[in-house]
Amino acid sequence: MIAGMLAFAGPALWAGDKIKTVAIKTTINCDHCKMCPSCGARLEKSLYDQKGIKRVDVDDQHKTIKVVYHSEKITLETIKNTIAASGYDADEVKAPAEALAKLDACCRGAE
Repeated sequence: MIAGMLAFAGPALWAGDKIKTVAIKTTINCDHCKMCPSCGARLEKSLYDQKGIKRVDVDDQHKTIKVVYHSEKITLETIKNTIAASGYDADEVKAPAEALAKLDACCRGAE
């Protein structure tokens, strides 16, 4: 029985050192981006669509996006590029104008 439990739990335990957490500085122009049904949902979906993303937490108060990911399945660079492609800056990676244009006016800072 113990061998069966170890066989089931083993791969999760072995992946532990490959699971990373990063807090990425971003530009959030409103107080509800993470709850926004269009902008926040688009950001989370774009990240969760990437293989290796385990968890995404948007903190609009501290202007960070915390991402838990499997480092052998996705790189930090890919995560930042995915965030930028969703219309949000990601540390040094700036969101392109065409991605910003897809955000709601309040999320762009236009209101």
